[in-house]
Amino acid sequence: MAKPWGEPPESGAGTLRRAHVVVHGAVQGVFFRVEARDRASSLGIGGWVQNMSDGSVEAVFEGDDDRVESMVDWCRRGPRGARVDDVDVTWDEPQGENGFSIR
Repeated sequence: MAKPWGEPPESGAGTLRRAHVVVHGAVQGVFFRVEARDRASSLGIGGWVQNMSDGSVEAVFEGDDDRVESMVDWCRRGPRGARVDDVDVTWDEPQGENGFSIR
């Protein structure tokens, strides 16, 4: 069952987590997806990122809890040139994402 941002699942060393993130603001056309992919790949996080028709960016990050938290925190800032107004985060059960892709 999904949990809102304020109620993440129990965490600990080696715990796998999955965050579904929607980032609102001026976040398209600023290399958000490319930088998210590069950062997630360097952290060994699985998942994907895509532009949405409403101008937001949607992503799923799955992996070690600390690394997923790091990606969620990065989404609150975004890359240089982005203006992040809001970030919606839903915590889900891990689904075995391997690799990270831009959709």
